[in-house]
Amino acid sequence: MTDTPPDRLAAHPSSPFFNEPAMERGVGVRFKGAERHDVDEYCVSEGWIRVALGKKVDRKGAALTIKLTGPVEVWYRDLGADSATGAPEAEAPQTEA
Repeated sequence: MTDTPPDRLAAHPSSPFFNEPAMERGVGVRFKGAERHDVDEYCVSEGWIRVALGKKVDRKGAALTIKLTGPVEVWYRDLGADSATGAPEAEAPQTEA
């Protein structure tokens, strides 16, 4: 598996864009400069995310979503948030005991 998350990823298993290995690894999403934890689906190349619309559900019980457009950055959580920008992750200072 590469260190770059998929261009498009969905959290719902019935979606054709669901990727179980990527979901198990954990994908972080930054939308318009703010980290989001409520993203159901995203597409980096098209610049949009889908998020739940409150507690509303459709007749089958699935959450209603809204599409928001803007710049999207993604990274694998096990690599750290700085991997989205390509900057090296800041290391904690070493203390000698």
